[in-house]
Amino acid sequence: MNIIKVAATTALIACTSVAFAAKPTSITFASEGKSADGQDYATYIVKCSNGQEQTLTAWDSRKRWCVGEQSEDNCDRKQINAAKAACK
Repeated sequence: MNIIKVAATTALIACTSVAFAAKPTSITFASEGKSADGQDYATYIVKCSNGQEQTLTAWDSRKRWCVGEQSEDNCDRKQINAAKAACK
């Protein structure tokens, strides 16, 4: 009986943590710029459901979205996927 209770409690906690994970609530344009090597980029601010604000940088005419200001790390081809990664 205790094993069933422990398993049910563990499953409930796992589902709850997924349900309350921070998610992007808005993405707003902030600025445009040029990197040191002459590449154009655009900066966006992502507001997350936990109250945080994160920065996204769009490269290659908004075809590559990266988490961080002027960052080329942790990138995705889709804006929403990069925004979700920024809010984690």
